[in-house]
Amino acid sequence: MLPSLGQPRIPRVMTASGIVPGLDRADAAADADAYAASVASDDQSDQPPRERTIIVANQLPIRACRGADGAWEFSWDQDSLLRQLKESLRAHQGRAHMDFVYIGGLRDDIPAEDQDKVALELYERFRCVPAFLPDDLRSRFYHGFCKQQLWPLFHYMLPLSPELGGRFDRDLWKAYLSVNKIFSDKILEVINPEEDFVWVHDYHLMVLPTFLRKKFNRVRLGFFLHSPFPSSEIYKTLPVREEVLRALLNADLIGFHTFDYARHFLSCCSRMLGMKYESQRGYIGLEYYGRTVTVKILPVGIHLGQLQEVLNLPETGLKVAELIKEFRDRGRIMMLGVDDMDIFKGISLKLLAFEELLTQHPEYRGKVVLVQIANPARGKGKDVKEVQDESYAMVKRINEAFGQPDYQPVILIDRPLHFYERMAYYVVAECCLVTAVRDGMNLIPYEYIIARQGNEKIDRILGLSPFTRKKSMLVVSEFIGCSPSLSGAIRVNPWNIESVAEAMDKALHTGEGEQVLRHEKHHKFVSTHDVGYWANSFLQDLARTCQDHNKRRCWGIGFGLRFRCVALDTSFKKLAVEQLVYAYRKASTRAILLDYDGTLMPESSFGKMPSSKTINMLNSLCRDEKNLVLITSTKTRATLSEWFSACEDLGLAAEHGYFIRLERDAEWETCGLATDFSWKQIAEPVMKTYTETTDGSIIEDKETAIVWCYKDADRDFGSCQAKELHDHLESVLSNEPVSVKADLNYVEVKPQGVSKGLVAKRMLSTMQELGLPPDFVLCVGDDRSDEDMFEVITTAVDGPYLSPGATVFACTVGQKPSKAKYYLDEPADIKRMIRALARVSDQELAMEEGEDPPYPFLAGDDTSTDDTWLN
Repeated sequence: MLPSLGQPRIPRVMTASGIVPGLDRADAAADADAYAASVASDDQSDQPPRERTIIVANQLPIRACRGADGAWEFSWDQDSLLRQLKESLRAHQGRAHMDFVYIGGLRDDIPAEDQDKVALELYERFRCVPAFLPDDLRSRFYHGFCKQQLWPLFHYMLPLSPELGGRFDRDLWKAYLSVNKIFSDKILEVINPEEDFVWVHDYHLMVLPTFLRKKFNRVRLGFFLHSPFPSSEIYKTLPVREEVLRALLNADLIGFHTFDYARHFLSCCSRMLGMKYESQRGYIGLEYYGRTVTVKILPVGIHLGQLQEVLNLPETGLKVAELIKEFRDRGRIMMLGVDDMDIFKGISLKLLAFEELLTQHPEYRGKVVLVQIANPARGKGKDVKEVQDESYAMVKRINEAFGQPDYQPVILIDRPLHFYERMAYYVVAECCLVTAVRDGMNLIPYEYIIARQGNEKIDRILGLSPFTRKKSMLVVSEFIGCSPSLSGAIRVNPWNIESVAEAMDKALHTGEGEQVLRHEKHHKFVSTHDVGYWANSFLQDLARTCQDHNKRRCWGIGFGLRFRCVALDTSFKKLAVEQLVYAYRKASTRAILLDYDGTLMPESSFGKMPSSKTINMLNSLCRDEKNLVLITSTKTRATLSEWFSACEDLGLAAEHGYFIRLERDAEWETCGLATDFSWKQIAEPVMKTYTETTDGSIIEDKETAIVWCYKDADRDFGSCQAKELHDHLESVLSNEPVSVKADLNYVEVKPQGVSKGLVAKRMLSTMQELGLPPDFVLCVGDDRSDEDMFEVITTAVDGPYLSPGATVFACTVGQKPSKAKYYLDEPADIKRMIRALARVSDQELAMEEGEDPPYPFLAGDDTSTDDTWLN
């Protein structure tokens, strides 16, 4: 266990099976002494327990290098978002003492003989748990599946040919799964599942939530995707699309930078998994097997403190002064681009637009300079080389066409720059151009805004007074994640070269007053929505989403990546036949409500009749004068005609308390419902209109009801059409005695009052009016139509319809969210339950008539496991 959990301070970092680094008897004794001292110290402190978050990402926020003596030296990577998150978050109220543990890989290969020592050092100094991966596995995971398959697909590149992104490779997918499993195992080494939050980052680890949820059903788990999420038409080309979606849904909170990314994810869940989502007081929620998975939309911010520190560096001031001499003092206007050298950053499109600007506006020649900082690409391959070659060729062509002896239109900087150098370029640039064709977020515009705001030192170098209002101009692609939050920027379609050139011209011509207003609007947002604000907001929502975890009972079901966790109310439990039989024996008046489809008979048995033994069991219940039995069914009248005949042949009649209600298809035999269905002549033509315009939809005529089904139609379009149809039908049938109901995959019109809930209520009411309020109620069903019945039965407790102290059993088939308080696993369990009750009734009847019991068992042996009756 961890030190914070009341155990000696043993590092839970296992780098090989059976090895705990740094642990021997002497170490254990020393650690125990240190722990005792720390406990004594802690006892004197009044501070509350410190919250802890485990941050999991592909790479740790650590830089590693070899020292002169060959030893490994480690330091924080100040440019890492994960490091910035920690520093900035602690400035927020209530987060100052939050602990963090990082889990991830290292950029450098650590020899096997050094891994134990390195793991121990990283955990003790930095609270980092490294996941050491073999070179081959890491290459197939990162450069293979992540960079060749997921990354291009998420940026809308389909593998139409081997040259356009990698084709799906099952071996690479297995490597991806293996690495996610390794990272999950590292979490197990340090996690306290009852206390810790786990925050997983980015597309490298999208199936990790499944591995972790398998181990801890109630783990508090969040996931944030830092890349775009593609539209469903793109995403569904992924051969493992459902596995990845279901894995993400094993998280409690899923974060995206923009609404577009979240919308695409929700659309995929709807189209591929048949799920519905809804807004709940400003939050988007997905119901997934009883769990509410929350979707959060919030763009990440910059580390404001770090940028301000860099602006204060002497080196930054010197670089700013140098750039002023190079550009402003020579009458040059700098436009700046900062991008990685990869296929999605649109460097070549930007150069084409700048070439168009100089072509269409000769007055800018000799005055405007585009400085393009090209950071090294994070991936590698043929496409990166092509981008580099194309960019160099374009720069050469533009400079040759428009250059002058003392004027170079495009300056391409492809060497690594220090961060202070980049900040200096931001300060001097009059306009920043970010024209990526697809990017998850891109914080370059945010950094530019903060740099242009400057500080007193920078103002003096620029020759500005303390009261000068700052200004800036941004031209940003509409396909990057930060675009929606920069409402004052000039948004462009980077593929439209002429449009981008016009935007550059507009930025150069915008008046100073308007530039000030745009800058101030952006600075207000960027300075208040920094990385700490983003992290704090995410963790707050994660805590809110998980606050009811301990109030629910959880079961893990499914194998492999189809694993999911079913969360149910703590009062929901499996029905014990012994408990049921005991209450059944004691009761003097019983009400029994049984569904037919999926309960008495499996759904797969459509068209089959129950066996004579099943009917005999029901006969035993119905012959018991204490019982009133109600059976519901969705079968058609024609299908159930044999069912009626079989019951009559066995002597079942109304005087035995045996009733049959045909849901939708026939009136309750003893109720005499109206048989006027003239309203169908109004409803059916309307439904036909929507059927003709909605591929995959059909109309089902159910004798007493008519249903428009769109299960096989496009889910989004079908749902939209269903809403329109529902409103249309309510309008044209407003004067008819019918109700219009819309649910998942169907719209139904049926006579008013036809529902299982109403029938159950009428049944209890009738028994109460006859002076026979039941003291035992059993209600069993399996689908949504039975939920109304469950609600009526459970809310009737302590009401006028039941005897005081009545025992109520509302039972659903299968472990799933339900208004019932009990469940049984399958229809076979229902038959066993009915058999046990039938034996009691037959036993009581035999005893009354002075006969021997009809079954070879003693009273009390009601739970016999003999299953011959099920045949």
